[in-house]
Amino acid sequence: MARNVPLLLIRIAAGMVFITEGVLKFLYPGELGAGRFARIGLPWPHLLAPVVGALEMAAGAAVLLNLYAGDAAVVLLCIILTALVTTKLPILLGHAVGPFGVPKSAEHHGVLGFVHEARTDLAMLFSLVAILLDSGVRPGRARGGQKR
Repeated sequence: MARNVPLLLIRIAAGMVFITEGVLKFLYPGELGAGRFARIGLPWPHLLAPVVGALEMAAGAAVLLNLYAGDAAVVLLCIILTALVTTKLPILLGHAVGPFGVPKSAEHHGVLGFVHEARTDLAMLFSLVAILLDSGVRPGRARGGQKR
Protein backbone atom coordinates (compact mmCIF):
# COMPACT_ATOMS: atom_id res chain seq x y z
CA MET A 1 0.00 0.00 0.00
CA ALA A 2 2.68 2.53 1.00
CA ARG A 3 4.41 1.90 -2.33
CA ASN A 4 1.31 3.19 -4.16
CA VAL A 5 0.96 6.41 -2.14
CA PRO A 6 3.24 8.59 -4.32
CA LEU A 7 1.33 7.70 -7.48
CA LEU A 8 -1.99 8.11 -5.65
CA LEU A 9 -0.95 11.66 -4.77
CA ILE A 10 0.05 12.31 -8.39
CA ARG A 11 -3.33 10.99 -9.60
CA ILE A 12 -5.19 13.17 -7.10
CA ALA A 13 -3.31 16.31 -8.14
CA ALA A 14 -3.61 15.69 -11.89
CA GLY A 15 -7.24 14.58 -11.66
CA MET A 16 -8.29 17.61 -9.63
CA VAL A 17 -6.45 20.05 -11.92
CA PHE A 18 -8.08 18.67 -15.07
CA ILE A 19 -11.55 18.35 -13.54
CA THR A 20 -11.35 21.95 -12.31
CA GLU A 21 -10.09 23.29 -15.63
CA GLY A 22 -12.85 21.43 -17.48
CA VAL A 23 -15.53 22.88 -15.19
CA LEU A 24 -14.08 26.38 -15.56
CA LYS A 25 -14.41 26.20 -19.35
CA PHE A 26 -18.18 25.93 -18.83
CA LEU A 27 -18.47 28.41 -15.94
CA TYR A 28 -16.40 31.14 -17.61
CA PRO A 29 -16.65 30.51 -21.37
CA GLY A 30 -15.55 34.01 -22.37
CA GLU A 31 -12.44 33.96 -20.24
CA LEU A 32 -11.46 30.26 -20.11
CA GLY A 33 -13.60 28.48 -22.69
CA ALA A 34 -14.59 29.46 -26.23
CA GLY A 35 -13.40 33.05 -25.80
CA ARG A 36 -9.91 31.93 -24.80
CA PHE A 37 -9.80 29.35 -27.58
CA ALA A 38 -10.74 32.07 -30.10
CA ARG A 39 -8.05 34.45 -28.74
CA ILE A 40 -5.44 31.70 -29.00
CA GLY A 41 -6.42 31.06 -32.62
CA LEU A 42 -7.90 27.58 -32.31
CA PRO A 43 -10.49 26.61 -34.94
CA TRP A 44 -14.19 26.28 -34.07
CA PRO A 45 -13.77 27.60 -30.52
CA HIS A 46 -17.50 27.37 -29.66
CA LEU A 47 -17.44 23.66 -30.48
CA LEU A 48 -13.89 22.80 -29.41
CA ALA A 49 -13.91 24.41 -25.94
CA PRO A 50 -16.91 22.45 -24.58
CA VAL A 51 -15.55 19.20 -26.06
CA VAL A 52 -12.15 19.80 -24.45
CA GLY A 53 -13.82 20.79 -21.17
CA ALA A 54 -15.92 17.62 -21.12
CA LEU A 55 -12.87 15.48 -21.96
CA GLU A 56 -10.88 17.15 -19.18
CA MET A 57 -13.63 16.43 -16.66
CA ALA A 58 -14.20 12.82 -17.74
CA ALA A 59 -10.54 11.89 -18.16
CA GLY A 60 -9.59 13.79 -14.99
CA ALA A 61 -12.18 11.78 -13.06
CA ALA A 62 -10.86 8.55 -14.60
CA VAL A 63 -7.31 9.44 -13.51
CA LEU A 64 -8.51 10.41 -10.05
CA LEU A 65 -10.46 7.16 -9.60
CA ASN A 66 -7.79 5.02 -11.35
CA LEU A 67 -10.36 3.74 -13.85
CA TYR A 68 -8.73 3.32 -17.24
CA ALA A 69 -6.16 5.81 -15.95
CA GLY A 70 -3.66 5.00 -18.71
CA ASP A 71 -6.22 5.61 -21.45
CA ALA A 72 -7.35 8.81 -19.73
CA ALA A 73 -3.73 9.93 -19.42
CA VAL A 74 -3.30 9.57 -23.19
CA VAL A 75 -6.33 11.83 -23.80
CA LEU A 76 -5.06 14.40 -21.30
CA LEU A 77 -1.54 14.24 -22.76
CA CYS A 78 -3.00 15.25 -26.14
CA ILE A 79 -4.75 18.19 -24.46
CA ILE A 80 -1.72 19.35 -22.46
CA LEU A 81 0.65 19.01 -25.44
CA THR A 82 -1.75 21.11 -27.53
CA ALA A 83 -1.83 23.71 -24.75
CA LEU A 84 1.97 23.80 -24.61
CA VAL A 85 2.35 24.18 -28.39
CA THR A 86 -0.36 26.82 -28.79
CA THR A 87 0.32 28.96 -25.72
CA LYS A 88 3.81 28.25 -24.38
CA LEU A 89 5.99 27.38 -27.39
CA PRO A 90 5.70 30.97 -28.73
CA ILE A 91 7.00 32.20 -25.35
CA LEU A 92 9.98 29.84 -25.58
CA LEU A 93 10.79 30.93 -29.13
CA GLY A 94 9.90 34.60 -28.62
CA HIS A 95 7.75 34.75 -31.75
CA ALA A 96 4.54 33.38 -33.21
CA VAL A 97 4.29 29.74 -34.21
CA GLY A 98 1.87 29.60 -37.11
CA PRO A 99 -1.37 31.27 -35.97
CA PHE A 100 -0.34 31.07 -32.29
CA GLY A 101 1.24 34.29 -31.07
CA VAL A 102 3.14 35.22 -27.95
CA PRO A 103 0.56 36.04 -25.23
CA LYS A 104 0.49 39.71 -24.29
CA SER A 105 0.69 38.68 -20.63
CA ALA A 106 4.09 37.00 -21.12
CA GLU A 107 6.65 39.48 -19.83
CA HIS A 108 9.70 37.28 -20.50
CA HIS A 109 10.68 35.07 -23.41
CA GLY A 110 13.17 32.25 -23.78
CA VAL A 111 13.75 29.26 -21.55
CA LEU A 112 13.15 30.96 -18.21
CA GLY A 113 10.00 32.72 -19.40
CA PHE A 114 8.75 29.43 -20.85
CA VAL A 115 9.42 27.44 -17.67
CA HIS A 116 7.75 30.14 -15.57
CA GLU A 117 4.63 30.34 -17.73
CA ALA A 118 4.44 26.57 -18.33
CA ARG A 119 5.10 25.36 -14.77
CA THR A 120 1.61 23.91 -14.24
CA ASP A 121 1.48 22.48 -17.77
CA LEU A 122 4.87 20.83 -17.28
CA ALA A 123 3.85 19.42 -13.89
CA MET A 124 0.72 17.95 -15.48
CA LEU A 125 2.72 16.63 -18.45
CA PHE A 126 5.15 14.72 -16.23
CA SER A 127 2.36 13.56 -13.91
CA LEU A 128 0.46 12.13 -16.85
CA VAL A 129 3.57 10.39 -18.16
CA ALA A 130 4.06 8.80 -14.71
CA ILE A 131 0.41 7.66 -14.68
CA LEU A 132 0.73 6.29 -18.19
CA LEU A 133 3.94 4.41 -17.37
CA ASP A 134 2.38 2.98 -14.21
CA SER A 135 -0.73 1.82 -16.06
CA GLY A 136 1.16 -0.39 -18.52
CA VAL A 137 1.10 -4.15 -18.17
CA ARG A 138 4.24 -5.38 -16.40
CA PRO A 139 5.22 -8.85 -15.23
CA GLY A 140 3.11 -9.77 -12.21
CA ARG A 141 0.78 -6.78 -12.67
CA ALA A 142 -2.50 -6.48 -14.52
CA ARG A 143 -3.60 -3.32 -16.27
CA GLY A 144 -4.49 -0.54 -13.82
CA GLY A 145 -1.87 -1.55 -11.29
CA GLN A 146 -3.78 -4.48 -9.73
CA LYS A 147 -1.85 -7.63 -8.82
CA ARG A 148 -2.80 -10.72 -10.75
